[in-house]
Amino acid sequence: MIDLIAHNLAPIMFLALIAFLLLGYPVAFALAANGLFFFFIAVELSPYSNEISLSWPLLQTLPGRVLDVMRNDTLLAIPFFTFMGIILEKSGMAEDLLDTVGQLFGPIRGGLAYAVILVGALLAATTGVVAASVIAMGLISLPIMLRYGYDRPLATGVIAASGTLAQIIPPSLVLIVLADQLGRSVGDMYSGALIPGLILTALYCAYVLVISILQPQKVPALPLAARTLRGSAFPLLVLMVAALAIAVACYLLLLPRIENGAAIWAATIAVVLAYLFAFSDKKFSLGYLSDLAQRVVIVLVPPLALIFLVLGTIFLGVATPTEGGAMGAAGALAMAIARRRLSFGLLSEALEATTRLSCFVLFILIGSRIFSLTFYGINGHVWVEELFLGIPGGAWGFLIAVNVLVFILGCFIDFFEIAFIVVPLLAPVAAKLGIDLVWFGVILGVNLQTSFLTPPFGFALFYMRSVAPVKAYIDKVTGGKIAGIETTQIYKGAVHFIILQAIMIAVIVMFPGLSITDEGPQVDPSTIDIEILGPDLGGGGTDGGTDSGVPPPPSFD
Repeated sequence: MIDLIAHNLAPIMFLALIAFLLLGYPVAFALAANGLFFFFIAVELSPYSNEISLSWPLLQTLPGRVLDVMRNDTLLAIPFFTFMGIILEKSGMAEDLLDTVGQLFGPIRGGLAYAVILVGALLAATTGVVAASVIAMGLISLPIMLRYGYDRPLATGVIAASGTLAQIIPPSLVLIVLADQLGRSVGDMYSGALIPGLILTALYCAYVLVISILQPQKVPALPLAARTLRGSAFPLLVLMVAALAIAVACYLLLLPRIENGAAIWAATIAVVLAYLFAFSDKKFSLGYLSDLAQRVVIVLVPPLALIFLVLGTIFLGVATPTEGGAMGAAGALAMAIARRRLSFGLLSEALEATTRLSCFVLFILIGSRIFSLTFYGINGHVWVEELFLGIPGGAWGFLIAVNVLVFILGCFIDFFEIAFIVVPLLAPVAAKLGIDLVWFGVILGVNLQTSFLTPPFGFALFYMRSVAPVKAYIDKVTGGKIAGIETTQIYKGAVHFIILQAIMIAVIVMFPGLSITDEGPQVDPSTIDIEILGPDLGGGGTDGGTDSGVPPPPSFD
């Protein structure tokens, strides 16, 4: 019996951890306690199994492992991006964006849903925090959608799903954690996730378009009385065409002079000129742009500038992700000051929330280091490797099994827990199967995004429930009675977007080029021929050496 336990200690330890988590123990302490408890058991059982390589002196390595976590500069990006997101959410940027984009798309069917999706993508690219996005859009957009007769499951589903875009569109916190756990740079992970994130946003919009064609009563247009910003959108279209022409001209001028990032600089110049034109038109009442066009440009450009400050500098190689996060936090403070909405209370609340989340992540990471010390000491990684390598289908079978596993786990545990517990066990297997780890990380990122929408523990659903009205209420604008929203309606609305996210996972798996960037010419190690030549002691160079007796460098054929 003891021999049986000793040889199967790894699966027993993993199942014990799952049991601890399902019983509701805090993740960080469950990891650490599980690791220490099984360390003691493994040391006592080590004489009965050659697979256990643990001894009491190994406990002395724990302080070093904890210090390694604290010295990890990559994780500094988490508090910076969290602080930036909270400051922006509290300073009213979401309200301005939703109001302006809602007015722009209001005349068309599904306009409010399009506005929520696009603003969700913008908030994702500036805040990176799901809770802030879902709660802000739920408080602002949901009452308007209910007021004008939007389908309830669709309204709640589009708000919750758009908020989860913060999980896959950079600067996402989950991408930072995945990059750290997979041993890849955050910049590479951001580059790999950008296009899939934009495609997923387009999928959401396509779904609303299909609903507006097949079931137009579910997504009515805003009535004329609700459109407070007057004027035509034609001047905005003309300004966009002019800005595009300027961007193309600047790109052609900069391309021979700038080795990297000419497109980003060209777009920046065009956007800045468009903003200055709109600001001057409003300031001096020039009359070139309508009120709607002025508002759209003036409201949209500052968050776009912040996106460039964060992501543009990272992609250009000017700043590391940590430095980009620091600049983003400073930019968020500057925007709050410019809006005259920065107060001591707001700053204190943002710092408190940032500290809480950062400590949460740090303690989970410390607990996972203690757990991994024991798990690797009992050859748990070998057990996981053999388990997944035995799946038929090779790399394809592995990807399918992993996605199903992560999807199921996402229904019950948090994405941080999956990233810190499961991903480190899967990464070596993926690498051994020849899977690009950036591509693998993006697939997991989209899959982890679904964990916010899957019942019964989808956090986005909880955030949506917290802001959705439970009971009927009297609308302040129309004076009519509006029924509350049932929890089943929220769950029903999420199902369609979970399917869209599953489709996105399949697209990324089938088209790896969406996430894998060109890293230059690849060299097959088997084709490298290294010739080690001895010195020519006689000075004659009979073996290919030089007259000085120094052999030439190795040749790579």
